[in-house]
Amino acid sequence: MLIAFNNLKSEFKRVLLSLAFSEDKAEQCAQIFAENSRDGVHSHGLNRFPTFVQYVKDGLVVANAEPVKESGFGSLEQWNGNLGPGMLNAKFCMDRAIRLAKENGIGCVAIKNTSHWMRGGTYGWQAADAGMIAINFTNTIANMPPWGGIDPRLGNNPLVIAVPRKDGHVVLDMAISQYSFGKLNLYKSKNEQLPLPGGYDIEGNLTTDPGAIIESWRPLPIGFWKGSGLSLVLDLLATVLSQGQSTGTVTKNGSESGVSQVFIAIKPIGIKTDALIEDILAYTKSSRVEKGKEILYPGENTLRTREKSLKEGVWADEKIWEKVKNL
Repeated sequence: MLIAFNNLKSEFKRVLLSLAFSEDKAEQCAQIFAENSRDGVHSHGLNRFPTFVQYVKDGLVVANAEPVKESGFGSLEQWNGNLGPGMLNAKFCMDRAIRLAKENGIGCVAIKNTSHWMRGGTYGWQAADAGMIAINFTNTIANMPPWGGIDPRLGNNPLVIAVPRKDGHVVLDMAISQYSFGKLNLYKSKNEQLPLPGGYDIEGNLTTDPGAIIESWRPLPIGFWKGSGLSLVLDLLATVLSQGQSTGTVTKNGSESGVSQVFIAIKPIGIKTDALIEDILAYTKSSRVEKGKEILYPGENTLRTREKSLKEGVWADEKIWEKVKNL
């Protein structure tokens, strides 16, 4: 079904206000959830909203908590999120990194004790809109085995890299597993197979069945052993820079709460920056294309989906929408 963007946002805000969110925080959270669905990231928009509500009710997200600065040196700052809403902590930290970058050329803000940031790309778009390059990442609960292992010991630790561009920002937003669990659940809800193998079933066979991967808890890391290594170092960096909890510690606590995140903003310099970006994108798109396919830069399809959603309505899972309206 299709829902007008403002109707989607209004319903989110209604529920959040009923949970004692302040007017401002309810407005910001509702906006981000609605924008995630608007841009086609349903797994971290409408589909994730009921889980977020339950986390608030369980005390794993503290509605009106504020981040507190714990230390800083030059262009680096460390903050404590106090279990506040992850998307608001993330938005705040990205803004702090942007301010530091405007003053020093680069800014790095690490935060501990925060909650799920929902769509990581949100903060890449935020930085790019401010004319900044961004590199952001977070650790998660253990939900992916290390290469050669069977038991989950790594997170799918999302990585975001954004580059500002006049004709549409380049924004890479990816989990370190081939498919995030949100995406797996989305395919499962539609009774669809994955386009490519995304993990293993309980017998250790590669599969395109999202339900089998969710059951085995064995998603495939991107690039096999390379993705496994990347996940590990992202956890190391997030934990060390924030002095917060690692994937292992978060997992032992039993829920994905109190994670560690890093937000880096870089101010582009040089009069040739725009031309260099265009040359790279043009060269990439000059490749011959397989029949029925096209070459898109990261973020290009997001802009298409956004335009379509605002014109025709935001796609929504009818069952989840009804669930939200009854919250």
